[in-house]
Amino acid sequence: MKTESIEMIEVQSHISNIPRVESFIESIVERYNVGADVYGNILISLTEAVTNAIVHGNSGDDSKKVKVALEKNANKLTFKVTDEGPGFDFGGLPDPTAPENLLRVGGRGVFMMKQLSDLVVFSENGSTVEMQFRI
Repeated sequence: MKTESIEMIEVQSHISNIPRVESFIESIVERYNVGADVYGNILISLTEAVTNAIVHGNSGDDSKKVKVALEKNANKLTFKVTDEGPGFDFGGLPDPTAPENLLRVGGRGVFMMKQLSDLVVFSENGSTVEMQFRI
């Protein structure tokens, strides 16, 4: 499948940079005429992935960067979020829907990303997450 375009944004690992990522998403959604449902899914999934990259991946170290790349193909948008951290065991995350986890604070981000995206793939030992959305 032919890639139509690739765009990227890079932010320092500080939670105050989330609005820059949101603006990036809004420009993409507008450019490719993405519907409201898919827009919401992208916004939640991508801001969660970037927040995780900042807080967990890069441990809030603002000397480290988080990169968000977009690849546009015929009928899908693929976002790739990469941090400079050591990664994590993405296969060993607790199930947030298990009764013992229902009242826990946190631990739902990856679950939400998987529910809202058409495909989620972790690589680089978990320091990169790729999410695809059909448009």
